[in-house]
Amino acid sequence: MKNKVLIFLGLCLAFSGLQAQVEGGRYVYEFLEFSPSARATALGGRLPSVRDKDLSLSFLNPAALNAENHNTVSLQQNAHISGITHGTVAYAYHIAPKKLSLMGSIEHVSYGQFEGYDEVGQATGSFSASELALGLGASYQASDKWSFGLQVKGIFSRYEAYSSRGWAANLGMIYQDTAKRFSMGFVLKNIGQQLKSYHPDQEKYALPFDMQLGISQQLKYLPLRISVVAHHLDRWDIRYEDPALVQENSLLGTEEPQNNDFGDSVDNFFRHLNFNLEFLLGPSLRLRLGYDHLRQREMSIENLRSLAGFSAGIGFKLYKFRFDYGLANYHLAGTVHHFGISTRLQDF
Repeated sequence: MKNKVLIFLGLCLAFSGLQAQVEGGRYVYEFLEFSPSARATALGGRLPSVRDKDLSLSFLNPAALNAENHNTVSLQQNAHISGITHGTVAYAYHIAPKKLSLMGSIEHVSYGQFEGYDEVGQATGSFSASELALGLGASYQASDKWSFGLQVKGIFSRYEAYSSRGWAANLGMIYQDTAKRFSMGFVLKNIGQQLKSYHPDQEKYALPFDMQLGISQQLKYLPLRISVVAHHLDRWDIRYEDPALVQENSLLGTEEPQNNDFGDSVDNFFRHLNFNLEFLLGPSLRLRLGYDHLRQREMSIENLRSLAGFSAGIGFKLYKFRFDYGLANYHLAGTVHHFGISTRLQDF
């Protein structure tokens, strides 16, 4: 078992090193960072450390795919800001003798209809923009506590008459100690590259790579699971600096930059963290709360209070179906509503 973990960590270091060589700071296929399910939306968008009956968790960490997902179908639909629609479909199958679980998935996002104009302002008609990812995933149960997973996606993107293709992969592992109600997950998300750019003369951009580490602890005497997720561990400074907001008045009435290295470091540290709570109220009801400090800092408006960064949701089982709803506040101008339904076909 120790050798398998070392091999996995070696692969992770190799892949993360490849991604670190990409420079520029501009990314393509950023829909890959969208929350893939209503449950994930309610919990802040990231949860690599939990493995249970929820098939949609496999989008967050492929190692979450397990035997309990056998013959399960998951449908998720996201009503995003500005009329953007985003959805995922997934099906899982478990091969018991091999301790292997397989998953096929489709992820689609539509940015809606746009009006086109030429360089002199003449209308050229309407056009659409959309992106699609077709995925295959596998998870291996190495022991009672360790599982390893890989998901590979083919990506197809089209904006008006311009198209692009690429590939992405997620590589993860989960350690779960059911006796101690503790679990830990590590995942490398969006390893890959753009194979074909939108224009022959255009450079190829990097994918939004993310290295995540999460821990989850279910309390012994309270039906509550607490999770903390650290993300973008491949780089330290993830702040967006707006010079217009980093100023103060001097004694002479002019404006000077305000420097607070310690405060900036603390703020940057917490931007790497997600916090979430999941109340496990029996086998059929879940209440969820989440907080994303990065989103709160980037999407809040100065001198105006908002719930940017906060999220909430509910999950419940009715008959043979599980329903989930997630609500996430991104900005005063918009809120995301996410709906999900899943079922095990063998229950019918």
